[in-house]
Amino acid sequence: MPKVTFIDQDGVSRDVEAKVGTSVMEAAVQNMIPGIDADCGGACACATCHVYVDEAWIGKLKDKDDMEDSMLDFAEDVRDTSRLSCQILLTDELDGIKVTTPESQ
Repeated sequence: MPKVTFIDQDGVSRDVEAKVGTSVMEAAVQNMIPGIDADCGGACACATCHVYVDEAWIGKLKDKDDMEDSMLDFAEDVRDTSRLSCQILLTDELDGIKVTTPESQ
């Protein structure tokens, strides 16, 4: 099972494992990771699962589609590595991915 490392704004790191095909958002919610609100439940209809993907991993993700890009307009402090965690599906290739939660959602 792929491992995801969630890092909060205080630098606290939490590692979780999830099945292939699970979104990073689902892994966060299932493991009660603080900072991932996921108000829309993964429908890409809000930006409350916004994360910053570690630069070492950003190139391994599929490109953002127009819907995700539009939803990120509603997120605070968007950066080049900003993604909606509901749109990142875990694969074996993403084992060890690191994401940081923003200061606020």
